[in-house]
Amino acid sequence: MAKHNIVLTKQGKTANGTIQLTGSKSECNRALIIEALSDGKVKVENMSDAADAVLLRDILKSEIREQRLEISQTNSLISDHQSQISTIDIGPAGTAMRFLTAFLPLLNKNIVLTGSERMQQRPIGILVDAMRKLGATIDYEKKDGYPPINIHPGFEQQTNVIEIKGNISSQYITALLLIAAKLPQGLELHIQGELTSKPYVEMTLAMLNQAGIRHTWADNVIAIQHQDFAETTLLVEPDWSAASYWYAIAALSDEAELFLPGLTSYSLQGDSVITEIMANFGITSVFKDGGVYLTKEAKPIVRKIFDMKECPDLAQTVIVVCAALGHEATFTGLETLKIKETDRVLALQTELAKIGVKLIEKGQVYKLDCSERNLPQRMFISTYDDHRMAMAFAPLAILIPELEVEDAEVVCKSYPAFWSDLEKVGFRSEKVA
Repeated sequence: MAKHNIVLTKQGKTANGTIQLTGSKSECNRALIIEALSDGKVKVENMSDAADAVLLRDILKSEIREQRLEISQTNSLISDHQSQISTIDIGPAGTAMRFLTAFLPLLNKNIVLTGSERMQQRPIGILVDAMRKLGATIDYEKKDGYPPINIHPGFEQQTNVIEIKGNISSQYITALLLIAAKLPQGLELHIQGELTSKPYVEMTLAMLNQAGIRHTWADNVIAIQHQDFAETTLLVEPDWSAASYWYAIAALSDEAELFLPGLTSYSLQGDSVITEIMANFGITSVFKDGGVYLTKEAKPIVRKIFDMKECPDLAQTVIVVCAALGHEATFTGLETLKIKETDRVLALQTELAKIGVKLIEKGQVYKLDCSERNLPQRMFISTYDDHRMAMAFAPLAILIPELEVEDAEVVCKSYPAFWSDLEKVGFRSEKVA
């Protein structure tokens, strides 16, 4: 897909309208793995339009080809047929890389799993070590600890006890939990230290429960026995991460009345905490008529400290809103941002400097210094191949007359309709070379 920039403009500082969001990428990716493991018992509805989710769906369809995963007499998981070595390129899809690292060894195939240049810089070693201990044979094609990886056939479970650090990426834990019920001995996962992004692990377990998979969670140990999936349909809720950008738009507007259908107050998604965070910026959330209404009222911002540990995908959104409003807040829980699509901390520091704002790092604490804040008439935003950089900074067009955003198509990773949805509430976007 050819890359192009866009220039965003916005007449007036109001935002009114109804926005139908795509299905949650986080829920959808989990649901697709569950569906693939369920031998046809689980179906997925309200599939996400996100490029990452579409890619994972297509890979799973191609690799399993409706084959039934069974337990062999030698205590290994097998598919009906082995195939010659094949290569799967997941591009920049980090979730797919992690989920497939755990899933593909169960297929008894020889597969090289690779990705984009940035993906090959993102660590996978902790998960590979866990899969090796379980019984998978996985080699590194280039640098130890990083993709691409070569997954060999012949998985035979060696143990059901795995220890894994909790403060690196919850997706490692989720990847293991998703396959646990299919393992002949089940899985007992011991989480070492504090668990980062706990709501994402809770989402995984809740979705498995919907599919008939039971678990226990005592202290730092999550246990899932070998068991069969139940027949069910997993309905994917609209994406709260995508909703966060509409909360940002409301926060930067003088007036806002927005309706986001399909979102609920009892969501599995940890990013639904955006309702509580944005209440500090005068945004009221009312759940009725099968969705959530957002309204804006002027009020002073009092909260000074935001812990993003359990919702790191909201960090860019909230930090940019604070910077744009000149609110000098302190942020914690940003440790995982450095191993995302880009080093999001460095990217934020670089782009915020363009409006005179500093994001100062002191250990694991980050403080905004807005003393030299200055909103220019025109601004160029680099996106670093990161969809969330593009969408987190886009609302600045409410305050900056011309906002040029690099590589507009980067949003397709999670929210393909983002730019067209913006036009529904008065933004204008024009392609530039």
